[in-house]
Amino acid sequence: MTVEDEGDLRAAIVRVCRLLWERELIGGREGNVSARAGTGRLLVTPAGRSKRDLAPDDLVAVDLEGRPLAGAAGSPSSELALHLAAYAARPEIDAVVHAHPLAALAHVLAGRPLEITVPETGFALGAIVPVAPFAEPGSPAVGASVAPLLAAGHDVVLLDRHGAVAVGSDPLTAADLLETVERAARLSLWTRLLARP
Repeated sequence: MTVEDEGDLRAAIVRVCRLLWERELIGGREGNVSARAGTGRLLVTPAGRSKRDLAPDDLVAVDLEGRPLAGAAGSPSSELALHLAAYAARPEIDAVVHAHPLAALAHVLAGRPLEITVPETGFALGAIVPVAPFAEPGSPAVGASVAPLLAAGHDVVLLDRHGAVAVGSDPLTAADLLETVERAARLSLWTRLLARP
């Protein structure tokens, strides 16, 4: 990857972070994004920072073991283990996005399955959006809970009491899947409300 290509990738990650905030898929210091930046190298959002105001130089370069690379500024996201597990489970993906879509999370918290009722949503997400068992946020157990579901071919996984993770060929593709999940969850919620006597 050339320096110019990496600059474009950094800009794309920062753009996606802003979109996640604008789409209300994250708030405060929530969420994290990563993308492959060449062989054995990832760019990851930094720990403890609002994604709304990140700059390209704020991203942290790490290897596939999660070790910061020479010249990396700051610490990588506390959810780095989740990202590393996703890349290991799906070697063909180039981006991972973790967010907290509220309506989707409300379905998980209420113990209600996320019903895929619109054909277009089913094309993007499949018949079901699986839920990974609860694991302490920021722990390696989050990655371990998600990896089998990603390895089974799901591009989006809901995390019990935590949020959702999506994978894709680039950060925007993964973020779009999270927006689709949230729209499906809102439709499901509104449908249930309107169907009440």
